[in-house]
Amino acid sequence: MTKATYKDAGVDLDLYQKAMSSIHPLLGKTHLAQKARVMDLPGGFAGLFRLNNPEPGPAGRKYEDPVLVSGTDGVGTKIKVAIEAETYNTIGIDLVAMCVNDCLCLGAEPLFFLDYIALGKDDPERLVELMEGVSKGCVLSKSALLGGETAIMPDLYGDGDFDMAGFSVGVVERNQVLDGHAIQAGDVVLGLESSGFHSNGYSLIRKVVFEMAGLGINDPIEELNQRTVASILLEPTRIYASAINSVVRSYPGQIVISGMAHITGGGLVENIERILPANRRIEIKRSAWEVPPAFNWLQSLGNIDEEEMFRVFNMGIGMVAIVRADQAKAVREKLHASQCPTHILGKVTQGDKQVTLI
Repeated sequence: MTKATYKDAGVDLDLYQKAMSSIHPLLGKTHLAQKARVMDLPGGFAGLFRLNNPEPGPAGRKYEDPVLVSGTDGVGTKIKVAIEAETYNTIGIDLVAMCVNDCLCLGAEPLFFLDYIALGKDDPERLVELMEGVSKGCVLSKSALLGGETAIMPDLYGDGDFDMAGFSVGVVERNQVLDGHAIQAGDVVLGLESSGFHSNGYSLIRKVVFEMAGLGINDPIEELNQRTVASILLEPTRIYASAINSVVRSYPGQIVISGMAHITGGGLVENIERILPANRRIEIKRSAWEVPPAFNWLQSLGNIDEEEMFRVFNMGIGMVAIVRADQAKAVREKLHASQCPTHILGKVTQGDKQVTLI
């Protein structure tokens, strides 16, 4: 009688161990920013992280009434573009960004990150490339990559397929949680520029670009300075942690930022409305910023209505920070110094809860 083995079923444990050993240096890079808080645990089944930072000087930090903030997300069908382009070392940045940017909206300091990657077969080289992106995203957000899971699931995923999910954990003092209640009339609405499409709307993007227009992944785009389709569509999501935390650290204990919104599916209107109190309204000036050319290219390519574009995509504004009027100029200067250009989109006024584009 033939003996069955795990390898015959599609999972090679030797290859799996080879892949795991290859990613340990990538985890180590992410521990540098949080080296005093990550606790060494060789061979552990989970990760250990100290909430308070025992380092001396300004790096050290102790919380009085800490609240943990957590967020989870994936990358959506942008993964299909990465597979088509055979480019795997950037999609992990998107994964970290989508989780960390959500946590930032509550005023959190990112602490650590966990990842989950599922593949159809053992592929150490591809796994290392995927983890390169995750590691870079963690470094950019100063999150320690504390652990994760790699699952090999033949039959559930095709040989070339994979999926990713991420889990971010941060912390904020309870009296500094940004839940929108502090938003008041007169506050200024700042729009922080996106790096491109980020990780939303890719089912529509792929339908327009590949199905309707019939473009190939490596085709140059004349309207976008001959950049290829892959280059435009795989531009990593911007991580706003460094820029936002530079502002928060400059005003300890003060309400300078009264609310934040990560602009993902639903666009500017729906995401800002999520944080508005019942008696506040905002009119966003459409002329306040210039929509990046990539969005105009896609809209023209697919004959997409303007309203649909603004509901599905960020249209060049990846994050919104609502700030006190007397500090708006200083906040903008700090954000610009962190290589995060901003635009004044409008002001908060008294009235029934509503966000409109004008």
